[in-house]
Amino acid sequence: MIKILICDDQQIVREGLEKILSTDPELKVVGLASDGLKALALIPDVGPDLVLMDLKMPKMNGTIATRKIKEKYPEIEVLILSTYDDDEWVFDAVRSGAAGYLLKDLSPDKLIESIKGTIRGEGFVDPKITKKLLADIASRKAKPKDQIQSQLSEREHDILELLTKGLSNADIAENLILTEGTVRNYTSEIFKKLSVTDRTQAVVAAIKHGLVELD
Repeated sequence: MIKILICDDQQIVREGLEKILSTDPELKVVGLASDGLKALALIPDVGPDLVLMDLKMPKMNGTIATRKIKEKYPEIEVLILSTYDDDEWVFDAVRSGAAGYLLKDLSPDKLIESIKGTIRGEGFVDPKITKKLLADIASRKAKPKDQIQSQLSEREHDILELLTKGLSNADIAENLILTEGTVRNYTSEIFKKLSVTDRTQAVVAAIKHGLVELD
């Protein structure tokens, strides 16, 4: 059972998300918060595995709340769910420790899949906004492209490219005709070579170092 805390300043959104998530027996909404401060106050009592976090909220916005949650409760995953696709909001959220960034127009099935994937260690960045939100990172190259590129095998590069498109391990396995276990092993090796700890950071690193083409 995955325990979820929903943090959004709109009551109708909070209650709507709760109804959507309650349709899956593997998910349990353990708390509802209208801002970051209330989310932080609820965490010790409800013990969520994941916080589904909005960004623009009164008292404490989602970026600040994410940073404070990850500082105090590093084991809790934070998944951003927002209507905002501004570059700075996304970059700040990822930098604050968010495991992924989704837009609210995604389907209920995709939301549930993303929550389960995040708990498995598969961070998600909405593929529709990857180019717009992370393109500015491409110019901030800490290492030459060739130096990083040479560390990745051809198969690892293929998997990294699919990661940047928001595909799950199951989707990647189907695309490349591999088992999910093999994909997980390749993904772990990619993380080591890029010096990152999750999929979201891998996407940022891939774009930052120019390892993938942005459509």
